[in-house]
Amino acid sequence: MEIPRKGRPNTWGVRTPLHFNKATGKRERYWIGREYKTKTEAEKALRQWHTDHEAGKIAARSDMKLGDWLDKWLSNLRKEGTTVAGYETKIRLHIKPHIGSVKLCEVTDDALDDLYRLLETAPCPTNKGKPLGAKSVRHIHNILSGALGAAVPKLIPANPAATAHPPTAREIRAQEQKYPTVDDGQTARFLATVWEPCGNRACDGGLTHHCLRDAPLWTVYAATGVRRSEALGMKWSLVHWEEGAIELGWVVVEEGNTYRLRKLTKDGDDNALIYVDQSVMNVLKWQKERQDAERARLGSAWVDHDLVFARDGFKLYRGEAGGPQDPEKVSARWRTLRTRLHLPEDFRIHDWRHSKVTNDLEAGENPVEVSANVRHHSPGYTMARYGHSRKDGARRLAASGAGRLGLSSLV
Repeated sequence: MEIPRKGRPNTWGVRTPLHFNKATGKRERYWIGREYKTKTEAEKALRQWHTDHEAGKIAARSDMKLGDWLDKWLSNLRKEGTTVAGYETKIRLHIKPHIGSVKLCEVTDDALDDLYRLLETAPCPTNKGKPLGAKSVRHIHNILSGALGAAVPKLIPANPAATAHPPTAREIRAQEQKYPTVDDGQTARFLATVWEPCGNRACDGGLTHHCLRDAPLWTVYAATGVRRSEALGMKWSLVHWEEGAIELGWVVVEEGNTYRLRKLTKDGDDNALIYVDQSVMNVLKWQKERQDAERARLGSAWVDHDLVFARDGFKLYRGEAGGPQDPEKVSARWRTLRTRLHLPEDFRIHDWRHSKVTNDLEAGENPVEVSANVRHHSPGYTMARYGHSRKDGARRLAASGAGRLGLSSLV
């Protein structure tokens, strides 16, 4: 139709035919445009709309905000509770405050790029006043990409995250923090220290005093390289005493302000199997004896969950003994021990895993076996991540190459 204009030439406008809007569930029509200079331009725009609509390129018109869509998407996400909790935190802290009020249909790749640059440069209160790192920003991009992809084609015609520019893998690698490791000698001295009885008057150096309550747990971390959650989820029924092997079928994970025991899903459907030395099995036998004594002492207060490193009766303020330990309290006890033994201030429980892999490779062990026992997805990943630490092997390679070339006779 021709639209009268005051003070300038009339224009032509065109509306869509009455059609079903999947977003609202109603039949409706809307203006395609009202500023076409000629009737021919308006008719061309209408033909193009029909073509795009039949091809499924026209998204349903909706006033839904990005923040509302993220909430809806997250509530229907079929992932582990820990994953959903991590997504929710990033959406609430880093996405909604900046672009949550933008209409979903108006989110563009440029808007996402602006968000990424802002997060990389602006101080973040939840990150000790520092901007987010490249890896965190990339994770936020992955969340947005999944959420926006789920809106195609029902609410938007294409995923704007597909053409956005988040931090690259090279930028992430450049910011990777080098976590500390300890060598075999330092590990041996650490283990000798944690197995020393405290010597207090009530301490008999045996099963009953609390000073050695965590010694088996620290030993398993240092000797096997398992993750914090995996050690806390170990079950007696999955310890194969004769084979010297442990199945990792359960983990204790944090979810928000609480924690729970759940099946291990990180390494696939089958339980992950690790092999250990008889000395580690002896440590587990000592732990079993101590736990049996604790169970007998507590009686009905102990509710057995078959856990190797179950919550014991020491300072038992709430709940029942025999259940899973709070991972954060385990980390708090570790930080206290770390300070007492003068270990590096940033040495985490997880760094026993890094130390284990590094020391095994330094000792010339088979990378295939090293990778398998820490459940990396491939030996290539293990070597790419830890192979640079093989100083002795690199020096032997350099010396061998120099000998073959006769470099020592040149000067």
